[in-house]
Amino acid sequence: MKVVEESLKGDQGEIKLIPESVEDLWHLKYIIEPGDVVFSLTKRASESSDKLRSDKQMVTVRLGIRVEKVEFHKFANRLRISGVIVAGIDESGHHTLNIVPGKELSIIKERWKDEQIERIKAAVESSNRPDIAILTIEEGDAVLGVLRQWGVEEVAGISRSYGKDRGDSRKEFFGDVHAMLKNVDFNYLVIAGPGFAKEDFYRFLKDRDPTMAEKAILSDASAIGMRGFVEVIRRGVVERIAGELRIARDAEYLEKLLEEISKDGKAVYGIEDVRKAYEYGALEILLVADEYLRKEREKWDIDSFLRGVENMNGRVVIMSSEFEPGKQLMALGGIAGLLRFKI
Repeated sequence: MKVVEESLKGDQGEIKLIPESVEDLWHLKYIIEPGDVVFSLTKRASESSDKLRSDKQMVTVRLGIRVEKVEFHKFANRLRISGVIVAGIDESGHHTLNIVPGKELSIIKERWKDEQIERIKAAVESSNRPDIAILTIEEGDAVLGVLRQWGVEEVAGISRSYGKDRGDSRKEFFGDVHAMLKNVDFNYLVIAGPGFAKEDFYRFLKDRDPTMAEKAILSDASAIGMRGFVEVIRRGVVERIAGELRIARDAEYLEKLLEEISKDGKAVYGIEDVRKAYEYGALEILLVADEYLRKEREKWDIDSFLRGVENMNGRVVIMSSEFEPGKQLMALGGIAGLLRFKI
């Protein structure tokens, strides 16, 4: 994310941004809210200058809309922002701005929330982090994921039936995996999985493509695919590569939460029990899924509740609902707490 210009008076005003990746679009989904005014270049139909023709031609204009709806289409690499036109060539009607990486936009808010400012800062900082791919592999099966700011996205996979002693078939499989890796850009590669396939593939890679092998490190995992990705994150491999990453933190907190819940310990989940813990002053760490936070903001002043937790020396952790720990938190009601003491 690139911040082009910031014009704030207190917590009110405009920030001009350029998203540089699909991850930045994901961040913007949780920054832009109904009621905000967003400006960007867009295409609008204009009456043809040839009055004998009834068709319209598209022209590029800068429009401002008051936001009603925000949709993130990660597979289409775009953010759709819909609302009522408030400024531009037309000052009436509805329009949808399609925001893609590299396209500048301005966001004007009556009140910028601290969490939204922090999210922008995190996106700017993360633009300097290395790109990381995670290959989970076992005999005959391989699944490739790419680290995103919301978690690990599965991008490709190969499955082939053969016995592990069938050398030619195994080499062909490794060759196919290597070809799959060549289609993805990365600065670092984590190779993980059960058994010896990961070590054997790493040796194959050193012979076949030494340059790629120099980017690779090995890690253990008991499964491939999403379960394997989560294990790699929990083992701290990604942290050693890219420093402190948000999803590694989320996985650690969620693991602690589930452990405390399993033994009826110092944990609560669901808004009613969380509120009760807050009233007792027992909340040490409040876990909130970003999707839950976005929806609840439309119903009540949840941000004041979060500030109340912080004022009582509690820590608020916003978790990504795109990644497995955040999804598990959503299944628990979207909000949970680790406690100072059992209530």
